[in-house]
Amino acid sequence: MNKEALVQVKNLKKYYQINRGIRQLFSEEKIYVKAIDDISFTINKGEILGLAGESGSGKTTTGEILVRLQDVTDGEVIFDGHDFMYETREEEKEFRKEIQMIFQDPYETLNPRFTIFETIAEPLKIYGMKDKDEIYRRVLEVLQIAELRPAEQYIFRYPHELSGGQRQRVAIARGIVLEPKFLVADEPVSMLDVSIRADILNLLKDLRDKMGLTMLYVSHDLSTIRYLCDRIAIMYLGKIVEIGDVDKVISNPQHPYTQVLLSSVPVADPDYRRESIEIDDELPDQINLPEGCRFEPRCPYATEECKKCDHTLIEREEGQWSGCIYSAEDLPSGK
Repeated sequence: MNKEALVQVKNLKKYYQINRGIRQLFSEEKIYVKAIDDISFTINKGEILGLAGESGSGKTTTGEILVRLQDVTDGEVIFDGHDFMYETREEEKEFRKEIQMIFQDPYETLNPRFTIFETIAEPLKIYGMKDKDEIYRRVLEVLQIAELRPAEQYIFRYPHELSGGQRQRVAIARGIVLEPKFLVADEPVSMLDVSIRADILNLLKDLRDKMGLTMLYVSHDLSTIRYLCDRIAIMYLGKIVEIGDVDKVISNPQHPYTQVLLSSVPVADPDYRRESIEIDDELPDQINLPEGCRFEPRCPYATEECKKCDHTLIEREEGQWSGCIYSAEDLPSGK
């Protein structure tokens, strides 16, 4: 795999200031939810990086920042060697051509008044394509790539006339019509029938192989991440707690939170019994976060030392980094 970085995220932070009511009228203290709190990672060209974690971990916010749907509070994002913070409208326009996003619910992101042709043709027109025949050919081409065949049967339909899987294929076709370099896919199969999820995942794999696309795949489903992705990053309360080769992380997780996530993944073999790890279901208050390791209040192995953890990622295996102060082999008996 090409090890040249396409996306570099350095010390990224996203804080949301909140209003606690009348008390803040008499206080200068500002209160924040730290949705993303100082994370760094790289996505190499041609790579698919999976980003996993519970709801509230910050994974969707990370994806939205990478496509500039949200601004950063602090930190730096480098895309293809250039600073993420463009200065002119032309720079912004070029950036948005290179990076696209596929959302969880295709019905919500497709204009119900637009035909499939109008939906996919719109970006082409925005970026200067004027020849109607050329636009028509390009729309047919990407529908074929997205495996809506024959494309002529779909081109003048409306979103409500399609199934959920077909709508997601239209969303993917729209996302690739400008031939971007980077695609963020946010839970793209979570709302689809199980029977067609593998088809969409295979389509994403094909896009990587045939178009050289680089992707961030955001999901809570570790089984789909293992099927699709090259590497995986695990997020918890705004922090990356483990990152590495997807097979290594899933077969030998180093962070207790990763172990907890994996313990809840169903296994196809009826004779296999995976050890279940019981933890408190309630997340800590995201305004008053725990000192040290943020997983400490829920971790079955936590010790007093965990309250001094500064979340530094430690390389436990080659290419596999964990934010836990203990290796998987040395985890104490804990609480």
